[in-house]
Amino acid sequence: MRPELEDWKARGTTFEHDGRRIFYIREGTGPTLLLVHGYPYNSFDWHRIWPDLTANYDVIAPDMLGMGFSDKPIRHRYSVFEHADMHDALLEHLGVGKTLLLAHDLGVSVAQEMLARRREGALAPRIQAVVLLNGGLFYEVYRPRLVQKLLTSPFGHVLGPLMNDTVVKAATREMFGPDTKPTDEDMKPLLEVLYYNHGRFTSHLVGRFVLERKEFRDRWAEPLIDPAVPIRLINGPLDPNSGAHLAARYRELVPAPDIVSLDEIGHWPQLEDPARTFEAAHAFLRGVNSA
Repeated sequence: MRPELEDWKARGTTFEHDGRRIFYIREGTGPTLLLVHGYPYNSFDWHRIWPDLTANYDVIAPDMLGMGFSDKPIRHRYSVFEHADMHDALLEHLGVGKTLLLAHDLGVSVAQEMLARRREGALAPRIQAVVLLNGGLFYEVYRPRLVQKLLTSPFGHVLGPLMNDTVVKAATREMFGPDTKPTDEDMKPLLEVLYYNHGRFTSHLVGRFVLERKEFRDRWAEPLIDPAVPIRLINGPLDPNSGAHLAARYRELVPAPDIVSLDEIGHWPQLEDPARTFEAAHAFLRGVNSA
């Protein structure tokens, strides 16, 4: 394993949820901040913004089931609802009474489900404020790439295990801005953590969350349209999946929308421009926490 991943793994631990081991890291001091990572990688997605976050917050960053260093059951039906259950269970396990949330990609759907439960009273006092990075907040404007469509098709079970480095690199780089694309060296730890512990056989199964976005569109849109907590969207407008067109839809549907657009940035703001991403998130969360 590459040294940077060895270090990341060594700094974390696991807890058991529904008989599965879930990896997480907890570092830093200050208000608690739960990080909800995206697809298809893991909590290592936050590594470039990690020093700034942990200097200001008590940061909790798990790997979702089927991803990263958490268990990856091959015969399993992965679900956004299960991911939300896991994050709630982790907060319970750690005795966290209230938290701020920072979510990306798949993580925004998990955050939306957690907010929907908050509206129902299930997590009433816990989530204090949310920062959303690029992700498919509204299914009607989400634009999945061809590889995503293939992996969620009936052929996904065949194609998923056959995905090679060339395809994964191309699919990932397509999502970045033209001047911020990851190098081959940047991609090495991402690919290694993707394939870790039989990940080649589970990644396409986890990726079926995009089908849930269609089915539960209204449930997950409502907490944004009528928010119970402050929410900021930090958007990389050059993201082909959920860039400027997603921000435009957010402005149409959300009253008094709080949006920060990062020029020249694509789908991974925290990797492409960690300084500006942290600045935009911290300015918002610090203001909420001091109110």
